Amino acid sequence: MMNVLQGFNTLSIVARLSLAMIFGGIIGLERGRKWRAAGFRTYMLVCLGATLTMILGQYLTQMAQNGWHSLGSVIDISRFGAQVINGVGFLGAGTVIVTGDRQVKGLTTAAGLWASACVGLAIGAGFWSCVLFAFVLIVVVVRIFPKVECYIVEHSKNMSFYLEFDALENVRFIISKMKANDAQICEMEIYSETESGRPGAVFTVRLNARQRHTSLLLVLSKEECVRLIEER
Repeated sequence: MMNVLQGFNTLSIVARLSLAMIFGGIIGLERGRKWRAAGFRTYMLVCLGATLTMILGQYLTQMAQNGWHSLGSVIDISRFGAQVINGVGFLGAGTVIVTGDRQVKGLTTAAGLWASACVGLAIGAGFWSCVLFAFVLIVVVVRIFPKVECYIVEHSKNMSFYLEFDALENVRFIISKMKANDAQICEMEIYSETESGRPGAVFTVRLNARQRHTSLLLVLSKEECVRLIEER
């Protein structure tokens, strides 16, 4: 069985892509639960794209040696794909932005763009047995897994949120309010002035097992000094 999976066949391709999605998701799950910028789906897409690129390189080498005799002598047929991947990497970087409240957005979009470029390379090479399965997995990650990711994050003990308040003196009161609701502060970043002209802060807290993210946000939003609050 192991020899079959280590070989270059349809079963091996399916197994490799599936493991890439699973392992990438497991690694990203830990980051997503801590509400980091690169989370569950971002890790999945990057791992899938990297695996697809490696498989495509093997396919191109095999076809150059056995199937594409009309090409003549080709030194490195994979270099064209490498240039595409590098170029799309710069293009994807343009979709990543840092908002006024220091929140990073666009990482999943950039990862999806890069993964779709890898699929495009496989289509151009005519690697159909790999393309179809990779396409299905990427669609599943982009369309179905957002709900799974939201559920996991909502039930996570860790949460991060941004809020704006009237004056810096309100920070002590907000902290005491969180502690009174059994929320342990892990990280805190305070800004003396934000784009709105008011002071703001980003808190990363750890909740107890029974708490939900919305309950803490609701408690803090009812305070008169709080002008804006949103989960990251």
